[in-house]
Amino acid sequence: MIEQNDLLRRGLPPARVKTGSWSTQLPDGHMRIGISRGTPRFGTGKGFRLYRKLNPGVWFNRVGTAEYLERYQAEVLDRLDPVQTLAEIEALARGRIPVLCCFEKVGTGQWCHRALAAGWLADSLSINVPEVVHEGLPQDQHPLLPPELSSR
Repeated sequence: MIEQNDLLRRGLPPARVKTGSWSTQLPDGHMRIGISRGTPRFGTGKGFRLYRKLNPGVWFNRVGTAEYLERYQAEVLDRLDPVQTLAEIEALARGRIPVLCCFEKVGTGQWCHRALAAGWLADSLSINVPEVVHEGLPQDQHPLLPPELSSR
């Protein structure tokens, strides 16, 4: 895992927010912030907060990728102010690095809306929003981007 000091040595700003699966083991100093429509029934303990403004709509598992991308952008991201969103997420994390969580795991062949939220925050605020354990990847190679949006 790339640590904050390694990023600084490479000339990259430290991540103010990251993404991860509910099941990803987090380093010390990080806080799970759920952006999924549900939460795990076990395994996360009480150390998480929810930020429902980044949840996908009820349509999330009933539409194809193209429609999902359009709807998530129009119905979720376009209605939010990225500066206010980051401030609210950081406040929920109470001094720790917030990790936007959902269920999809890296390496399963699935993509996840948390990569869309990460890209939106990164593009809007000129910050890096990496997936935990994949901090060295460029933003456009977030491991959970839909193939249509990934530069890989």
